[in-house]
Amino acid sequence: MNVKIVNKYASLISNLNIDFIKSVEGEFTPEEIIMQFSNFFFNKMILDITAIKNYEDITKIQELSVNMDMSKVILLLDDSEIVNSPRYLSQLVSMGIYNFTRNVDAIEFLIQNPNSYKDVAQYHQLNNVMVADTPMGDASSSGEKNVAPTVIYEERNLRVIGIKNVTEHAGSTTLTYLLKKQLEKKYKVLAVEVDDNDFVFFNDKTLRHTNHLELQNFIAKNYNLDVILVDLNDKGAESSCTEVLYLIEPGLIKLNKLIRKDRNIFEKLKGKKILLNRSVLNNSDIADFEYESRSKIYFNIPYVDDKLDNNAILNDLLIKMGFARLDDDNSEKGGKLFSIFK
Repeated sequence: MNVKIVNKYASLISNLNIDFIKSVEGEFTPEEIIMQFSNFFFNKMILDITAIKNYEDITKIQELSVNMDMSKVILLLDDSEIVNSPRYLSQLVSMGIYNFTRNVDAIEFLIQNPNSYKDVAQYHQLNNVMVADTPMGDASSSGEKNVAPTVIYEERNLRVIGIKNVTEHAGSTTLTYLLKKQLEKKYKVLAVEVDDNDFVFFNDKTLRHTNHLELQNFIAKNYNLDVILVDLNDKGAESSCTEVLYLIEPGLIKLNKLIRKDRNIFEKLKGKKILLNRSVLNNSDIADFEYESRSKIYFNIPYVDDKLDNNAILNDLLIKMGFARLDDDNSEKGGKLFSIFK
């Protein structure tokens, strides 16, 4: 079911053919909205932008984007010059807010046909980045296709790999760091953490930090690398990545929490790279997990020793992902996993 937060456009939204289980009207701070809805299960939220106090200040929208799943929000814009400025719209896209419209009638369409990054790429302003024309979906109810720019990083095969927690605290930060250590032997690689600052505990000065508003520009400035690893934690910003690894720690309590939070989570993860992290499952357990969740596991990572300079399991993962240069080390050592006989 759906919820709505309305103010100026309350009457227009009430005329839509949409069922709502909760409705609030008035002006609210981001903190008040987060407090009311962060733990409230809903399908889509229709958010009248005038219901957000000081909404022309983009940092107010940023507060919401950091603490809520904005893929479930449809933002109805007003006719403010600031809100409709290229900079404001670009910042919405940078936050992962793709479902926004000035047309009330388009809201019903967006519930059934949510936008992807390609549908709003025309609003995204990037510095030092080349663009090319690709088909782009229109957010209007007609569903017609237009043309909009797509990011190309200076014609290089730059891979921007996001690592995101699906279950709570599934280990994205540590895994990002370990993959960086493994890759830097053969590739030009950089690891960056988005919004949080847990990298500081690794005492590694090469680790970087940024926020989701600046992530695209950060990537564009480092286009000369082979790989950028992005620790997304459990935040958004997936659209900035060329691929994303979704981490699930398959403990019973964490899985039950995940399902209670979103019963359709595995449907949403279909076709994506799901990694079991800090896993104690064997092959038979994994087969049962896949059957029950109707999903496909890309890779199973047991508990690993983060003090090792070389980790065979993570090496296997990266080779599977196409980082073939790492396979040279295995060939030179005869492919002996434990090196018992030397």
